[in-house]
Amino acid sequence: MDGARRRREEDPDALAQRVLAGDRRAVARAISLAEDEHPGAPRLLEILYPHAGRARTLGITGPPGVGKSSLIAALCTLLRAREQTVGVITVDPSSHITHGALLGDRIRLVEHFLDTGVYIRSMGTRGHLGGVAEATLLAGVIVDASGRDVLLYETVGVGQSEVEVAGLADTVALVLMPGSGDSIQALKAGVMEIPDVIVVNKADHPAIERTRAELAQVLSLADPERRPVVVETVATAPSGVDELWAAVEAHQAGLAAAGDLDERRKAQLRSELLALATARTARRLGEALDVSPDLAGLVDALAERRIDPLTAVARLLERA
Repeated sequence: MDGARRRREEDPDALAQRVLAGDRRAVARAISLAEDEHPGAPRLLEILYPHAGRARTLGITGPPGVGKSSLIAALCTLLRAREQTVGVITVDPSSHITHGALLGDRIRLVEHFLDTGVYIRSMGTRGHLGGVAEATLLAGVIVDASGRDVLLYETVGVGQSEVEVAGLADTVALVLMPGSGDSIQALKAGVMEIPDVIVVNKADHPAIERTRAELAQVLSLADPERRPVVVETVATAPSGVDELWAAVEAHQAGLAAAGDLDERRKAQLRSELLALATARTARRLGEALDVSPDLAGLVDALAERRIDPLTAVARLLERA
């Protein structure tokens, strides 16, 4: 790319207008600038942010192998048949060396790549607990502002840390599969508090009856007002996908009717603010620890027991 073209690509005002017009290439470029913390990224997001917040959002999480990507592909097919445009952001395990997404979007949702009504982006977790990177928050703003009707987030794994996905979506779906005892154990450990919808995918599996019984037992212990809806699907058929989307719409309609949707979104924004601030503060403290002469011996002092951790933290915060 020549210099003049690169400058045009990176001009935040011009790029923002292209994003708002739904230009897929501009969306991709804008996300890359946000990921790379380009100097123009703050201006870009300043322009785009007032135009975000209009998409219907769904977070999809669950252990590997339960068919989350197949389920998302089926949802895309359903939504496109209803003339809805879709953005998909998948958060993949990262390489500890390059910090890139190991499972690129080239191998996901293949049947939707040529559909201009579907935009797909894979993000690396960059080592961030729970699989939600800072860049993913910003990517959601950019894709939302581009005019997509529905925004789907997919995160990796299942555990308490996956509660972070709730900070991105109005509705959270936990995907399980029959015969996966670990998933039921995770529910018992407290993950049950995270989802608004539980999806039992691969419901044609022989172990479906046992899974139904286990789920019924676990959910009987939940607060009736907070008990998630259970939907059974076979994403590859597809079967049950209509019911899943109906459950998502019903959940969001219920939040709106009760006046809880705005409060939930404010709580999400608070979580996003803290996540962004925490990530950036941690990086700046790390940089200070690496380059500041005053702090150069702090880790050595800790290792040699010449200073205790709380005193070291106080010194780091004071001098950074």
